[in-house]
This record gives sequence, structure tokens and C-alpha cells, in this order.
Amino acid sequence: MKFDTKHLKHKLLLQLYKNMLFSRMIEEKMLKLLRQGRISKWFSGIGQEAISIGVASALEEDEYILPMHRNLGIFTSRGIPFAKLFKQWQGKKNGFTKGRDRSFHFGTNEHHIVGMISHLGPQLNVGDGIALASKLKAEKKVTVAFTGDGATSEGDFHEALNIAAVWDLPIIFVIENNGYGLSTPSNEQFKCNKLSDKGIGYGIPSITIDGNNVVEVYETIRRNAEEIRNNPHPVLIECNTFRMRGHEEASGTKYVPQELFEKWGEKDPLNNFEAFLVQQKQLTQANIKDYRKELSALIEDGLDEAFAEPEIIPNLDEEIRDVFKSHSPSLISPASVLKSKKRMVDAFSDGLRQSMERFDDLVIMGQDVAEYGGVFKITDGFVDSFGKERVRNTPICESGILSAALGLSIKGMKAVVELQFADFVTSGFNPIINNLAKSHYRWGQNVDVTLRMPTGAGVGAGPFHSQSNEAWFFHTPGLKIVYPSNAYDAKGLLTAAIEDPNPVMVFEHKALYRSVEGEIPDDYYTLEIGKAAVAEEGNDISIITYGFGVHWAKDLAKKYPHLSLEIVDLRTLLPLDFDQIAESVKKTGKVIVLNEDCLTGSIASDIAAWIGENCFEYLDGPVRRVGSLDTPVPFAKVLESQFLPQQRLEAAILELSTY
Repeated sequence: MKFDTKHLKHKLLLQLYKNMLFSRMIEEKMLKLLRQGRISKWFSGIGQEAISIGVASALEEDEYILPMHRNLGIFTSRGIPFAKLFKQWQGKKNGFTKGRDRSFHFGTNEHHIVGMISHLGPQLNVGDGIALASKLKAEKKVTVAFTGDGATSEGDFHEALNIAAVWDLPIIFVIENNGYGLSTPSNEQFKCNKLSDKGIGYGIPSITIDGNNVVEVYETIRRNAEEIRNNPHPVLIECNTFRMRGHEEASGTKYVPQELFEKWGEKDPLNNFEAFLVQQKQLTQANIKDYRKELSALIEDGLDEAFAEPEIIPNLDEEIRDVFKSHSPSLISPASVLKSKKRMVDAFSDGLRQSMERFDDLVIMGQDVAEYGGVFKITDGFVDSFGKERVRNTPICESGILSAALGLSIKGMKAVVELQFADFVTSGFNPIINNLAKSHYRWGQNVDVTLRMPTGAGVGAGPFHSQSNEAWFFHTPGLKIVYPSNAYDAKGLLTAAIEDPNPVMVFEHKALYRSVEGEIPDDYYTLEIGKAAVAEEGNDISIITYGFGVHWAKDLAKKYPHLSLEIVDLRTLLPLDFDQIAESVKKTGKVIVLNEDCLTGSIASDIAAWIGENCFEYLDGPVRRVGSLDTPVPFAKVLESQFLPQQRLEAAILELSTY
């Protein structure tokens, strides 16, 4: 192994060595503790240290790195105290995640590191979002996002490269190619000669280097980072290496031919660099002994501190509280009494436009949202007012854009992502469920992201443009969900969602966009998230519903004026306003819970169960649930009418009125 060090100072060379040695010594200690049964799991990076150390050393301290399992050297090179790291691994209260996650599944803005989730691929797209924020702020900073050879087969990898290329983002993608995705060798993962070849199709400069040569890694990252800071564009760097342990220790290494260990053992990054520095008289045996003594003391002191910390005493209030970033908004009333009659679609547009004016750091992303104005024209004209940097057409890659929105939030910006149709959210399910919803609970990172979800049936759009899928997300802690039924609520809830520093999904019923209108304030205002409204007062039967259900209930209230129907418009689904639900149930004694979604597993089912558990003594009849058929949404008008619940709602009202 050759080390070209003529441009590198002696102090830097020793620091590279010392950082690699520290990482190796920690790893060796972890393996001993694992054998002793004092830790439960370990993902070893022995043999790959040069990549982490070279990358971290080549960047400025305030440039973000998004590492993976085997990048211990990233964390130690950034100066994170070992005791803090070990507390994280041991699930202690004073780790980075308060015992809620393990390993490197955490981030720290203090050290400009964003850790992975187990799904691997989204990491690259979060890096895209951080890089986008750096570019929009003209910071001249580069972001580095890691992935392994196995994850280059994931769709997120390709989405990340494409987004970065199209937007000329200042990001370096680093592939640690250690030859195996767990036990699957490279020849069963891809056909290209080199993983760096995968960048060619996206127009990205791509390089393959020796990942065991710390000097080559350092210099390659340094040169590219300097170029990218002044001329933003992505670069793909494949670092060839080998892990000398199993995927994690329990998996073993029997699936790896022994000759590979012998071959790569000769290329050990630490041993080779140490021998080189000794041969060049830049390192002595006395230096090595002193370093080992110093680092061993740091490790032992850190272990003593971490092991001495008591086990976590669960605090129920804290667990619930940390799901969301604390947010106690002061509701904003309109500055004047001026009002205009607007359709619901115009109310959404009004609220979004005024939010863009109010928050300079707000970015809108979505398919066709720029010059075209979105398929429903809600962002029509926005490019003229705010420019294409803030109103961004995206490639067709929901997963990548949703992850990038998290990256923007990490950098202190706001994002609104338009899902062209709520149905298409399936392509972005993972980042919503596992990153956006869980980041604050896991490591205290707020997610200032609003997802706009055009939803619902009744427009003859068939199975893939008509689904009501809010229940999928209702089950996920960490998300907020609003679902307005009228123009006034549409504007006020959207603006409130954008102000909220937590991920909020705004479901917008397509059939209501242009069929419902109302007098709304011209000025900016917000409404309280989590507060239901009584759309119509009544005494005989409570109909608890939201979205289009409010209008179906109102139509039947007109049809049967002798029945005093109270219509509760939930407006917010997460969190639910249980106080208003209970108040209405106690008032009428008879309840119908209505949603447009299919009945099985619906939000109506959950609300009905809650009423049965908490308001049973006030009931004068069984709680009735009404929803759509348990079938996909059909296209033909007569089939769609049968699918939707209006007729079943009418029957339920008449039955319950005589109970």
C-alpha cells in the first residue's frame, strides 16, 4: 500500500493514525465485552476504519456527515466523548436517544452528524435535503452521506443520486463496498464492474478508490469537497474495503472464503499506515505506546462512567411528551375584518401563499408544483412570486423528496411536500413512518414538514386516485393529521400545520376543492390543531365525522328536519378532540361514527371503541359505525356510489332514531 503524503503535514498524519487507532481499540474492547456478556450486540467496522477517519478529517467541523453501522470513526473524530457513545450503545438515559434506540441510530446537530435508520437507503436522501438547505443558504458547505454496497440496490439510492444531480446539490455520496450485504456477495448484488458506474447514468462524477488507504480517502474527499463548496454538484465515491468480522457478531463469517481474510488482512488500514509512519520516522514505538496508554484510559474511564449510570426508570409522562416537539402556538386572528368568498381550493392556495410570505425559509416541493401550478392549481403563480428555488418541481420520487424534507428541517428550514394524490404516498411510506414520525422521539430532532394529501372518492377516479388512506397514518405516533371540511378550516388548519414544528399531514378532499365555498378572512390566520367543531347543533343523534362526511350528514339533516342531528366535525384526526366527542355523546345518547374510508380498521372503529369504553353509561343505543365498502374504490359511477357510505348512513340514522 502506497501513501502519498508529500502534501500533508506531520501533525495531520499523526492525527489520522491516532483516530484510526482509537476506533480500533474501541472495537477490540467491544468484542471483549460482547464475549463477557456485558453488551448485547455489535456491528464491527474493523478493517474499514480508514474510510470514516479519512472522510471526517477532510471536512470542516460544521459540515454534516450521515454515517452508517460501521462508521465509529466518524463519531470519535468529531469529538463525541466515548462515555456518551457507550451510554448510547447500552441504552442508558444519558445516551443520545434516552434508551429509545441503539447503535448509531441517532443524530447530533452539535456535532453535525445524522445517524441512520435500519432501512439504510433513506440516509442518502436526508443528505440531499441538508445539501439543498446549504445551497439555498449559500453557505458553501458540503454534505457527505454514506451507504453500503447492499443498499445501492435500493430505490432510495437511485432517487438520491437523481435528485442531487438534477438540483446540483453539494453532496458527496460515499459507498463503502466491503463485498457483502450481510452474507450476499457482490456478484449476487449487481452486474456492473464497479459500483461507481451507477453514477454515470445520473451524470454524476464517479470515482473508485482504495478505501483502506486513509491518505487516499482523505485527499479524495478533501479535493472534491473544495471543488463542490464553490461549484455545487454531487460526486459518487466508491471506497473498496473489507470487513474482518461478521455483519454483526452473531452472524459469524462462515459464508466468507478464508482466502479473502488473508488477502485483506495484508491490507489492514491501521497496520499498514502505522508501519509506513514508523518507516518514514514520523512515528516511534514510544509514540505508539503513549497513544495506546492515553486512549486506553479514555476507554476505561468512559466504560466506568457508563456502567456506573443506573438503569432507566421509566417516566410515562416523558415518553408521551417526547413524541412531539413541544409547541404551544398563540392562535393568530385576522388583522382586519375583510372577507372574501372563496372555494376550498382557493382557501388552501391562500393559506399556502401567505405562509410563503410569512416564512422566508419555507420551501414547497412536489411534482408539477412550479410553472404548472400543481395538478389542482393550488400553487399556480407561486413561481412568479417566490422563484423556483422555493417552489421546486421534483422528479417522480416520493420517498426521496420526503426524506429530503427531513434534511431541510435538520438545517432549520420548513418544507411543504405536495403528494400529487394521497394514493401515491405508498411510494414514500418508509420515510414518513420511520423517519419523519420517529425523529423527535428518538433523538430530539423536530421535523418541520407539512404533507399535503389530495384525497378521497366521488370524482370517478378509480382505485389509484380515490383512496382514503388517513387511517394508515392515524396508527403512527409522531404524526399529526388534519382533515378540513370547509374553506375556513382549510386555510386556518394549513397555516397552523406549517407553523407547527412537527410533521403534519393535511388531507384535502378533491371533491370538495371546487364544490364547497365560504366567506373566509383575507388576512393570515391560524386555527387550533386538535380542536373539533360542532357543525350543527342537535339533541337526538350525534354524527361524529370529518371531511366529506360532514356534508353527507348535513344533507341528511335537511332531509329529516324532524330528527335533531348533532354533527361533530373532527377537523383534526391526530390528536383527536375526545372532550368534544364525549360532550356530544353525553348530550344525545345516540352516536354514529362516520368516515369515507373502508370500515374495517378505520378511524371510525377506533372512535367507536373509545366511546364504548369511556361513555357507555350515557348511551341509549349501540354505537353505529358507517364507512365505505371493504373493497378498492371502483371507477364506474354506479359502483362508486354503492361503495361510498351515504345510503348506509341514512339507514343507520333511521334505525338509531327508533331504537
